[in-house]
Amino acid sequence: MEDPDQPDPGGTDPVITTRTDVTVELVKHSATDSDVATAARVSTIGGSHERVVDLEKDAGLINFLMRDRHGSPFEHTSFTFYVEAPLFVAREHFRHRSGWSYNEESGRYKELAPVFYVPGQGRNLVQVGKPGAYTFEPGAPILGLYTRSTMDDAYREAFDAYYALLSAGVAREVARMVLPVGIFTSYYATCNARSLMHFLGLRTKSQSATFPSFPQREIEMVAELMEDHLAEQMPLTYGAFNANGRVAP
Repeated sequence: MEDPDQPDPGGTDPVITTRTDVTVELVKHSATDSDVATAARVSTIGGSHERVVDLEKDAGLINFLMRDRHGSPFEHTSFTFYVEAPLFVAREHFRHRSGWSYNEESGRYKELAPVFYVPGQGRNLVQVGKPGAYTFEPGAPILGLYTRSTMDDAYREAFDAYYALLSAGVAREVARMVLPVGIFTSYYATCNARSLMHFLGLRTKSQSATFPSFPQREIEMVAELMEDHLAEQMPLTYGAFNANGRVAP
């Protein structure tokens, strides 16, 4: 009996799609500035669970917590994101373990879609300098065209091989071995505000950062979209984060 999940050997060849962006959606959240302030005030008022929202007092308290690195009150929050990004970005993201949980689509259990990443026109391509002391520059315009064209060819050849293996009856967990890290994956990522700020401190560049960071541009794209959600949901926390050098408490 044929496996219904295997591609039809007589069907059309897959169409390769390329993207220059990433997707970050805030699926659900339980995260407000008052959550942080309420958790912090248990230190002085004890077990009263009444939430009193006083933005002026909350702002001062949250800035104090951020400045003096009292981080645990920020952990009483939750963000769940849905992310679509190249595989190499996901692997960088998954290195952040403290305060993060992940679930990713599986190449063992589903046929992977032929969607791949190529650098956009504004992406710097040339590394100048030595490890630990380098910058990235655009390079000649023709270099961008050459890079994207070469990637397109490589992606097409790799996915054709993947599709041929599946069509021959090779298991998905084996066939996927021919695919490059530029293929897109999708995953859920859940974190608290403290772990999110730590992620942002490492994976974004900012003039206001006390400690400079040098992230790869593609994971910075993910971080920037997550940062927008932090700013929207927790403006006092976000303001204190920036005012105190973008260092997670």
